[in-house]
Amino acid sequence: MNNALRIIGASVLACSLNTSWAAESVTLGVSIPTATHSFTSGIVWWANKAKEDLEKEHPDLKVIVKTAANAPEQANQLQDLLTVNKMNTLVIFPFESATLTRPVAQVKEKGVYVTVVDRGLTDTKAQDAYVAGDNTAFGKLPAEYLAKVMDGKGELVALRGIPTTLDNERFDAFTAVIKQHPEMKILDAKYGNWNRDDAFKVMQDFLTRYKHIDAVWAADDDMAVGVLKAIDQAKRDDIKIVFGGAGAKGAVKTLMEGSDPRIQANVSYSPKFIYDAIKLTAEARLEGKTLPAKTIIPSVLITKENAKDFYFPDSPF
Repeated sequence: MNNALRIIGASVLACSLNTSWAAESVTLGVSIPTATHSFTSGIVWWANKAKEDLEKEHPDLKVIVKTAANAPEQANQLQDLLTVNKMNTLVIFPFESATLTRPVAQVKEKGVYVTVVDRGLTDTKAQDAYVAGDNTAFGKLPAEYLAKVMDGKGELVALRGIPTTLDNERFDAFTAVIKQHPEMKILDAKYGNWNRDDAFKVMQDFLTRYKHIDAVWAADDDMAVGVLKAIDQAKRDDIKIVFGGAGAKGAVKTLMEGSDPRIQANVSYSPKFIYDAIKLTAEARLEGKTLPAKTIIPSVLITKENAKDFYFPDSPF
């Protein structure tokens, strides 16, 4: 991560705006989803930490953090940030990709510099920069791990997140690996909305319809909690592996302790990238510079052997 940020910093210095642009002050709007699950709790926490740290460090910077419970609310908040708060810079973690693309484009058309984080828009012309984790690796690494420990055969189900470009990237990468193993079959894949209660219901449906399942790719540690609850409630012992994702501290602790044999690995995807995106964007704009068009923060396979390097007990996630 540190190496990646050093590279990013060097790239930022190399990407100058037209010299006619020079900000005396930056009003930076941060638009993010409400904390509906542990990952977005982390997003909200890191966004407010960025506000606290950066406003203290830069007197000419004002950061306004807004959270939204759904896509329409987030779109309305963008207009408030523009007309009421007079923002000239936006860092947005879109609730959904397609629904937010036009509202963000309208903000950009007003001269606002836009950094999109994590959940990409369906039209990249609506943004100036994009910062995210490695969503391809997020789907590829679990599939490769499952293929290895399952000896290239078995039946599994998948729980996707919310319909977004990043979810598509993850699922496409996952299925591409599984397709390389003819004796592995994805029985079904449904959206669990990165939510443990929704995932619980989806998994209940899977357990009712499929009498044998070898493994589950939950694609999020909160969803994995719901999946495990459904499996335990149904008293099913056929499912040997539940692979979550994002490296939530509870999941990493379980992995370190070996307290649930179904939790054998994870993949990193820290919500701290919202902090990094806000910091990089704010400091670039204060200097009259731009970010690279795309910044990808690597994802890493987490196993019992390296889990301690990904365990942060003081973090909300």
